[in-house]
Amino acid sequence: MFLDTVLTRNPSLVDTAAALHRSGVIPPDTYVLDADAVEANAALLATEAERLGLTLWFVVKQLGRNPELIRAISRHIPDFAAIDPIEARLLHATGARAGNLGHLVQIPPRDLPEMLAWRPEAVTVFDLANARAVSAAATELGLVQDVLVRLEGAPGSVYPGQEGGVPLEQLDEFAARAERLPGIRIAGITAFPCVLCDPVSGLPAPTPTFELALKAKDLLASRGHGDMKLSAPSATSMASLPLLAELGATHGEPGHSLTGTTPLHAVDPHQPEQPAYVYVTEVAHTLADGRPALHGGGFYARAGIREALLPTSGVRLAVHPSPAENIDYYRLLDAPGRADDARVGDTAVLAFRTQIFVTRSTVAVVSGLSTGSPRLSGLYDALGRAL
Repeated sequence: MFLDTVLTRNPSLVDTAAALHRSGVIPPDTYVLDADAVEANAALLATEAERLGLTLWFVVKQLGRNPELIRAISRHIPDFAAIDPIEARLLHATGARAGNLGHLVQIPPRDLPEMLAWRPEAVTVFDLANARAVSAAATELGLVQDVLVRLEGAPGSVYPGQEGGVPLEQLDEFAARAERLPGIRIAGITAFPCVLCDPVSGLPAPTPTFELALKAKDLLASRGHGDMKLSAPSATSMASLPLLAELGATHGEPGHSLTGTTPLHAVDPHQPEQPAYVYVTEVAHTLADGRPALHGGGFYARAGIREALLPTSGVRLAVHPSPAENIDYYRLLDAPGRADDARVGDTAVLAFRTQIFVTRSTVAVVSGLSTGSPRLSGLYDALGRAL
């Protein structure tokens, strides 16, 4: 999906990743991340958001919750949106500030006292029961916690496994009850996804869910809630920040833009953000019909993979699709024109959309690429733990 883009914009990352594998420093099934590019992207996004009057909460699940990269990003975007308690703890321990907790996964009540003590800017609640739990924990701590109401998405727009939120038609009743809870203050609205990229052009556009969120913000304002936040996540990037500001959002939650891997980057290699990672594996074996099989472990169902580059021979081979319900022990390529073009142990470099935290991959962080002196600064597992 991003192979052409990364070869155009960051070829030294490809060269360095291949050299690390050839020398045996990194194993197959490794994501190689360019720390310099990630930090440069964070700086770009922070500057543009400040110009537009937007606040950013960064997201790192797709980066494998990597502590080196968290530190690089938080130098420019200090506050995070954590998708679940495990991620929140790692981000907090690394020194980033809690912006939005409960972003995609609700905080279990037993974890609330610990996390509210961090004084997050906001906690997202999906229903009244979670609002009551936040209120109880905050009251016990002597706090009043700002909460964002998660709005139920527009019909047909909610991803399986992400269901939940307050329906717009029930928001008035929800607010009337939540306003009586002593430990919380309704501070705004969030929903997901609010922006998506067109599958052909890659251009970001608001979703029907965004329209519902704007109506919800107005409804809460009519009840006397001032300075309403509206966090409008998904596809937050340099291309979509002006759209967020124009439509009335107050917050964005950049994730894939930090690595230059939104769908827009796949079709337009000249977007401001640099591509910042590649996936490195190797040929495991060859089928009787000549098709090479790559070691798997890091392939992602929504990756949009098209081709693999085999740097030793210089050939690019098409990657065969694989059903999402199957374990990715291997991934097949088209047979090369010559058998020697894809031998067992040969390096393969790919670039595709991923969520590293759901893989079993190794993560290698490389620094110094921007100055021509690359060095491996750390190896981690897919959940940010040092190896």
